[in-house]
Amino acid sequence: MPKKLNFCEDWTFVAGFEPQMAGQHLVGETVRLPHTAVELPFDYFDERSYQKPFTYQKKLQWSDPFQDKEINLVFDGVMANASVFLNGVHVAGHKDGYTPFEVRLTETFRDGECLITVCVGGSENPDIPPFGGRIDYLTYAGIYREAWLQIADSISIKTVKIETQDTLSEAPDVFARIWLSNPAQTAVNGQLHGELVSPDGEIIAASTTDIVADQIAALAFENLKNISLWDLDKPALYTLRLALRADGSKDTFETVFGFRTAEFTPAGFLLNGRKVKLIGLNRHQSFPYSGYAQGRASQERDAELLKEELGCNIVRTSHYPQSPWFLDHCDRIGLLVLEEIPGWQHIGGETWKDEAVQNVRRMIERDWNHPSIVLWGVRINESADDDALYQRTNALARELDRTRQTGGIRKDTESSLLEDVYTFNDFVLGSFEDPRVNRPRTPLRDRKETTGLVKPVPYLVTEYNGHMYPTKIFDQEQRQIEHVTRHLEILNAAYGDDAVSGCIGWCMFDYNTHQDFGSGDRVCYHGVMTMFREMKLAGYAYASQTSPNRKVILEPVSIWARGERNIGGTLPLMVLSNCDEIRMTYSNGNSFEIFRDTVNFPHLPHPPFCLELSTEAEDALGVWGHDWPDVEFTGYLNGEPVVTRNFVANPLATELRLEPDRMTLNPDHNETRVLAKALDQVGNPLTFLNDSVSIELDGPIELIGPEKVALRGGGTGFWVRAQSGKKGNAHISVKTSRFPEKRLTLQVE
Repeated sequence: MPKKLNFCEDWTFVAGFEPQMAGQHLVGETVRLPHTAVELPFDYFDERSYQKPFTYQKKLQWSDPFQDKEINLVFDGVMANASVFLNGVHVAGHKDGYTPFEVRLTETFRDGECLITVCVGGSENPDIPPFGGRIDYLTYAGIYREAWLQIADSISIKTVKIETQDTLSEAPDVFARIWLSNPAQTAVNGQLHGELVSPDGEIIAASTTDIVADQIAALAFENLKNISLWDLDKPALYTLRLALRADGSKDTFETVFGFRTAEFTPAGFLLNGRKVKLIGLNRHQSFPYSGYAQGRASQERDAELLKEELGCNIVRTSHYPQSPWFLDHCDRIGLLVLEEIPGWQHIGGETWKDEAVQNVRRMIERDWNHPSIVLWGVRINESADDDALYQRTNALARELDRTRQTGGIRKDTESSLLEDVYTFNDFVLGSFEDPRVNRPRTPLRDRKETTGLVKPVPYLVTEYNGHMYPTKIFDQEQRQIEHVTRHLEILNAAYGDDAVSGCIGWCMFDYNTHQDFGSGDRVCYHGVMTMFREMKLAGYAYASQTSPNRKVILEPVSIWARGERNIGGTLPLMVLSNCDEIRMTYSNGNSFEIFRDTVNFPHLPHPPFCLELSTEAEDALGVWGHDWPDVEFTGYLNGEPVVTRNFVANPLATELRLEPDRMTLNPDHNETRVLAKALDQVGNPLTFLNDSVSIELDGPIELIGPEKVALRGGGTGFWVRAQSGKKGNAHISVKTSRFPEKRLTLQVE
């Protein structure tokens, strides 16, 4: 593998670009990557503020290790329309904002100093996806992913594609195709040696091949024994190590992969031959303030939240290829992925379409070794039929990767099926509210109604709810209940229909958007989490469906206040839990067992517990004018109490709690999220507490975003990251008007 050096530090950043700037040493702000060109407020901003050019510049000094080497710059992601100049000369460009590109320095950079200038065109270029129409998300300008300096011999290993064969047999095979980088087009003579390494580090197979005058090589590893499959609970990862020796060049290369099969069938989804119901959420790659520009730790944490907190087994990368850090972590933790090309409803002209086809190539060639990816999305999200275009995208996907099926996300019924899987955004649940539609409350359409096909086909629901029922974390309790109910209804319908491979909800968290969408404040409140990744009550609709062996969930869909709902009271009461039994006990001595609602939710692994409105229950709670009681909920497994939740009748502002995702920052994980929660005396959020939070830092860390933020729904969040090249203790102080100052110390290594 070429020597890969971090190239993220000490970039000069200025707004605007003129051609003469490319050869000048500019004076501007010193920044490091990932970087967002414009740090936006949380809400009520003008997204046009970043839709203009910006310039990044960095000097590279010649050093002896560069002699007789191939030198390349690699940018993992630049939004968008990047133009790269070396000493004022244009040498490369890349329109696509979501995939990496290389810039060869070898011919231009011989000695002395090289001035690298990158112009980022932040405008929405109508010649490339997803632009040309309205899109319901933001495309924040900047060099928002990492940059790398690669130093290699004249011949090196460029990329590798791994395919497993006879995967479920007792003796599977591995076939690897290896592409060489040989810019000078010299004759190639040498050997390529490969080793397969097991998850525990043991070399289990080796293979060697001669390379003669060819830039593509192949290695086969056959009749492998005692192979562990990559699966949801045990995602076994193997490593292919390569060593190249050719004409004086030496190179090594490593990539990880997994042994697994994944197939969408008319009867459901099969992972390693076992039927699995896919339950997931859509994810944008955006964050408050920084837009797309968050690093490895934040990307990995999102994968963990989906798998561990929300209990999902699949994520859709809506609506574009996402960070390699995110996908790498999906591989490690066993989270399946539907990855798709950039786009949102609009299809442009021929130049635009050609770029969409190339997006398929870039996405697949970047990510084809990820075992977590089980489906390629090769259609523009929710676009109209365009058979000529989608014949091209499907053909290319099948040519590049014969191991995975294709899908194409649509919103129109009876759409042309050119893909392997009919992937559909089903928002029928909201249609019963539309006076123009005469339809009962139906969670999901029947597959035949959607496809218009008599023949059964593989079928996956890829969006639901979202804009049909946007819900803020501080919305009234009855809206929260309805929000939860709508998610449960669709989960129940998906679990109950073998024709549906699964459902992927819209969406994981709230996100910033264009003026044409959302609540008028540039926020779409479509998530089951907030933008800070705080759980809304609907998030527990997903979490409660997981096994209690993984995590015990007990979450009443209530803030336990007599006057919060219309008319008053807390009944009917819903409790989301994966316990066997739940009992609620009031401070006045009354106690009730709450039973699962298996009538309305017969197919869920863990239907919600519901206490209906009745004279007995209402009298037990007390009516207006009587004392309002405290309450304790107790969850049982196998007859034993395993979890309790308490709510008080008289909640008081008692504690400001800080919850960091990690206590130690290092060069690989140099940022962390910190949640600030305003809690009552038993640890429940003070949903309607209005206050501001002031953040002060001391030590080798810096704040991402403003120093003063507002509590929303009883909490807020912020991210901090380590300062470049510094170590030691870093102190965070959080102040409000209602609580004593709260301090937190992180270790920066």
